[in-house]
Amino acid sequence: MKKQVLFLAFIMAGFISVHAQPGGGFRRTVEERVAIVHQKLDSAFHFDAAKQAQIDTVFANFYRKQDAVRQELMSGGERPDMQVLRDRMQPITDGRDKELKVLLGDDKFTIWKNDIEPAMNPRRGPGGGRN
Repeated sequence: MKKQVLFLAFIMAGFISVHAQPGGGFRRTVEERVAIVHQKLDSAFHFDAAKQAQIDTVFANFYRKQDAVRQELMSGGERPDMQVLRDRMQPITDGRDKELKVLLGDDKFTIWKNDIEPAMNPRRGPGGGRN
């Protein structure tokens, strides 16, 4: 009986932890997001350490600026209008892309933009991904 209760508690804890992330409540840190991009770019292009450090800096600045805009728009307590959010994020993304194009070159930048970046940002279906 004791084993059954313990097993049930373990299952419930797992279920709760999976569903405990309310919409938008969980966001990776800047360092975690940079590490993900670092791994993807390193596996695709195998840059030397100096170039990868420059690319990491570009992404760290990009994610910090994104977070600042998101926090500013969320400070009112309501969800921001998605079009306003996109309009505010576009110049930040354009600036990142301009810096990346210089660091990566045209060929690698095209691969980043067409293959790697879309795979990192999968689109959610209707309902915000909760089915």
